[in-house]
Amino acid sequence: MSTTVTTHDGATVLTVSGEVDLATAPALESAIEGILGDKPAALIIDLSGVGFLASAGMAALVAAHQRAGEATTIAVVADGPATSRQLKMTSLDQVFALYSTLEAALEGLRG
Repeated sequence: MSTTVTTHDGATVLTVSGEVDLATAPALESAIEGILGDKPAALIIDLSGVGFLASAGMAALVAAHQRAGEATTIAVVADGPATSRQLKMTSLDQVFALYSTLEAALEGLRG
């Protein structure tokens, strides 16, 4: 798993690629913690490059949402059976905004 951080239209974007499982979820949590420490207005976690999302990865997303509180709006980009399907099946799409593309997430945060 690898992560990169960029800024688009005032939102911090954490792009994740590879597999998010029990072994790599702590690295994802650490990357998210580092970003949330700066208290950005919006954080988009882009999982479009993730080929496998285990429950540990989903737990990291929930923890990020809880840690962000009111200070940071979190959106998740996920499309396809490896990511969005799991998030919808576990109703996590009700916890944070779920988008199929980064462009859609940026538009959603602007709106």
